[in-house]
Amino acid sequence: MSEAPQRKIIHVDMDAFYASVEQRDDPSLRGKPVVVAWRGARSVVCAASYEARVFGVRSAMPAVRAERLCPQAVFVPPDFLRYKAVSRQVRGIFERHTNLIEPLSLDEAYLDVSAPKHDLGSATAIASSIRDAIREETRLTASAGIAPNKFLAKIASDWNKPDGQFVLKPAMVDAFLAPLAVGKLPGVGKVMEAKLAELCIATCADLRAFGDDSLERRFGRWGRRLHELSLGIDERAVQPGRPTLQVSAEDTFEQDLPLTALELHIRRLAAKAWAGYLRERQRHPERIARTVVLKLKTADFRILTRSLTANAPPACETAFADAACGLRERVGLPAGTRFRLAGVGLAGFVDADLARAQDDLFAGARGSRDG
Repeated sequence: MSEAPQRKIIHVDMDAFYASVEQRDDPSLRGKPVVVAWRGARSVVCAASYEARVFGVRSAMPAVRAERLCPQAVFVPPDFLRYKAVSRQVRGIFERHTNLIEPLSLDEAYLDVSAPKHDLGSATAIASSIRDAIREETRLTASAGIAPNKFLAKIASDWNKPDGQFVLKPAMVDAFLAPLAVGKLPGVGKVMEAKLAELCIATCADLRAFGDDSLERRFGRWGRRLHELSLGIDERAVQPGRPTLQVSAEDTFEQDLPLTALELHIRRLAAKAWAGYLRERQRHPERIARTVVLKLKTADFRILTRSLTANAPPACETAFADAACGLRERVGLPAGTRFRLAGVGLAGFVDADLARAQDDLFAGARGSRDG
């Protein structure tokens, strides 16, 4: 049996995307530390320019902390309609080279260029062509990683940021990964990193030495996956048009609220999520969501979710909102608990024909009992 041909994967990541769009469109912001965020005690940073990152400002940190780290920062409220328009423009550039595109967010995507539309000689040349077109047509910069799989391409795209690219050829993988910190591996957060440190595992070389069986005994299937990543193994294909798993909306409140005060907020968020769900149905009418999800974050940052999968999916926005509000009864925390954030979503997408068949089955069962 012959081996499968080696994939050629590019991970393209726009540089400080939201902040760069703001600096492009407002020349007075160029060269200044720009923080894309609403001001306020509950706001978080959506993006930070490289000038702001020098001061330690990062995405997802509280805006008040960003202001403390960089008092001279210019705060700009996000304009997602504008960012989405630029993202579509960049997507059009990708599509000149391949249809195998898997967006991860507005500012990054995987591309499989194993069989490109235009043979430019190499995946490296294709990545360069894409970055040149982005610079010329959007006046923004992007970084790229080129590698045999998605995991390696994503790591490589971060290697020469901003406005650079890095190639990981198959022969380079073992030596490149050996000294790489385990914190760089996808899915290894602070908690997992600490658990690995207790086992004297700090690098991919340490993971390899510990062994796949030992890692699996400690961490289950995730342990074996870590061992595979330490060797550069990742068989995941680029998935164009990856189906939506959940449509949701969430909001952080101006002040912490008790559970009894959340109904109006939940209904407001349900309206936003339902609008997003209707847009998703327009794109994929064959898929419907059956599960209602309520997400809450307490004042001490504990996150909990409650969900309900009924026999039939919510028929309208009101039914969806009613179900989300009803999930408060299953929170199970002391009456004095206060909450800083709420989120409402629809998940559990299934084929509409399958859902209808299940509905008919349940209806038939009810009819038999009634008879």
